[in-house]
Amino acid sequence: MNIELPLITPLNNVELGELIQAELNNKTKPLGSLGQLESLAKQLGLILNSSNPILVQPQLVVFAGDHGLTAQGISAFPSDVTWQMVENFLAGGAAVSVLSRQHQLDLTIVDTGVAKEILPRKGLIIKKVAFGTADSSQTPAMQQSQCLQAIKNGQEIICGLPGNVLLLGEMGIGNTAAASLIMSRLLGIPIAKCTGAGTGLDNAGLQKKISVLLKVLQRHSQANSAIEVLCAFGGFEMATMVGAIIQAAAQRRVIVVDGFITSSAVLIAQALDPNVLQYCIFSHCSHEQAHAQLLNHLNVKPLLDLDLRLGEGSGAALAWPLLISACYLLNEMASFSSAQVSTKNIN
Repeated sequence: MNIELPLITPLNNVELGELIQAELNNKTKPLGSLGQLESLAKQLGLILNSSNPILVQPQLVVFAGDHGLTAQGISAFPSDVTWQMVENFLAGGAAVSVLSRQHQLDLTIVDTGVAKEILPRKGLIIKKVAFGTADSSQTPAMQQSQCLQAIKNGQEIICGLPGNVLLLGEMGIGNTAAASLIMSRLLGIPIAKCTGAGTGLDNAGLQKKISVLLKVLQRHSQANSAIEVLCAFGGFEMATMVGAIIQAAAQRRVIVVDGFITSSAVLIAQALDPNVLQYCIFSHCSHEQAHAQLLNHLNVKPLLDLDLRLGEGSGAALAWPLLISACYLLNEMASFSSAQVSTKNIN
């Protein structure tokens, strides 16, 4: 199975960038005094190709899937928690459900490969490739055809959703292990430095997890390209997210990245097309130990640092008001001349 990825336009409109920067510099404030909000406003303007960007119908999409590697005891929670949390999302009881209601975000759950049949209902998209991935300690987690199908599914999901903002979320017991494996292989960082407690392993559990992941890396030593790495170690939710990220960037949507797992999906997407990174806003730095390293490698600065490690898109939802504020400040804040406020004295 072959897949065609859409072209992503690089954000290299120098004239627009200079116009936005001039507008920010002329607002009634000391130069640069709104800090990271100013760079955020400029990035939003460049993504949306406007000096007066407006965020429309934001879509928070939670991609859910199970991981066969959990059979090796690398998670503090059983894999049944994946489908149980999907039901919780749909019932409106999860953290991301609450935050989506609070911030008026359209919430969609995608079954990409949950290891149980989820009944169709409002707010659910069923794109199940299989009932969970294979155990990557024994075989590749996905066959290439399954991986490419998941990527294609992600593209189709975005084409069917309105708006110009995608907020990423995920659910899948075992997916911090998959993210650690992807990061270790693509960045050449020892697995122990890429692995954390996930959903709450104690020290003994963490050491077992590291030992298992080291063996998984050794088993798939020939997997090096982005697609090979995704097939060997990833999850259906991650592969579907990769397709969604690339499609959203191709459609010039703002992409709000959540935590460690969604960032690892961006790492794969960026390996496939480096331009994707320009469309990504990183909501927070997770408490998961490897996330800060991954953000540093990507040379990006997150908006928040709240010791979050929940996933679900909770960090993306919490950062959402900052994007709104950045647009409002750019679009509505007075300039020195319009407000008849004196500018800084120049000696």
